Amino acid sequence: MRVLVTGGAGFIGSAYVRELVSGGSPARQNAHVTVLDLLTYAGNRANLAPVDGRFTFVHGDIGDRTLLERVVPGHDMVVSFAAESHVDRSIAGAADFMRTNVLGVQKLFDACLEAGVERVVHVSTDEVYGSIGSGSWDETAPLAPNSPYAASKAGSDLLARSYHVTHGLPVVITRCGNNYGPYQHPEKAIPRFVTRLLSGGTVPLYGDGGNVRDWIHVTDHCHGIQVAAERGTAGEVYHVAGTHELTNVELTDRLLTACGAGWDRVEKVPDRPGHDRRYSLTDKKLRALGYAPRVPFEEGLRDTVRWYAANAAWWQRTGPC
Repeated sequence: MRVLVTGGAGFIGSAYVRELVSGGSPARQNAHVTVLDLLTYAGNRANLAPVDGRFTFVHGDIGDRTLLERVVPGHDMVVSFAAESHVDRSIAGAADFMRTNVLGVQKLFDACLEAGVERVVHVSTDEVYGSIGSGSWDETAPLAPNSPYAASKAGSDLLARSYHVTHGLPVVITRCGNNYGPYQHPEKAIPRFVTRLLSGGTVPLYGDGGNVRDWIHVTDHCHGIQVAAERGTAGEVYHVAGTHELTNVELTDRLLTACGAGWDRVEKVPDRPGHDRRYSLTDKKLRALGYAPRVPFEEGLRDTVRWYAANAAWWQRTGPC
């Protein structure tokens, strides 16, 4: 099998590539993997260092139609992670999010159609649903994004559906909650807190800290993506739910403890505009295909903190956040 992974040098994409080339499932045996990544600030070849020599790397943009016409043909499956993904950056300026997450994805889908790709996996987010006070969203919930980032992802999800219905593109959509694990850029919550605490700095806590997120280890997310890729039905959406729901205050407390720091290192800051209060997914549909998470949250968080402590050279090269 020949697999093209777009955005494969980013946090989740690189975790997927590392898992894919390990041959952990029958569909992955002897897979030839191509990684396409523009290597923006969040893309890092060092994320793929553990599997160097076991994939082909192409430096480029999913918005480059000429490049896609050269790279996509010959691949049996395309797994699309390429995206601008930071909410705060989208609030400061939405143009790059629309260019990559909507227009770039449209060009990628066109290239997949023209090349006759047998399976396309479009990786999305729970943020397309907005905020939920209680209970959990299933895959039929209406889209109600509240940030430019979430709106751009909702747009690409709707493109995926339309390309399946109109053109027969064999695409499945996956949506997941907050990921954590090694190699995550320090702009994101857990690595931002851990790297600042390890460096002796303070950490920001938005608003009253009562916003709720459901956390999942990145390897469990990648496992869910692969199950959807191998067993999912084209045109369908599959959730990969989190395994541990926490308020931001509760998460902060765990990270302070893990880093040997106290609450004097926490700086309360004004809440960001349009800050969703709570996300929650149900993944019964994916579990019916045989998926189950494997990494207990407390174990995964402990190992993640240890990874950042042992790999300061990696995150110091990314610059302050």
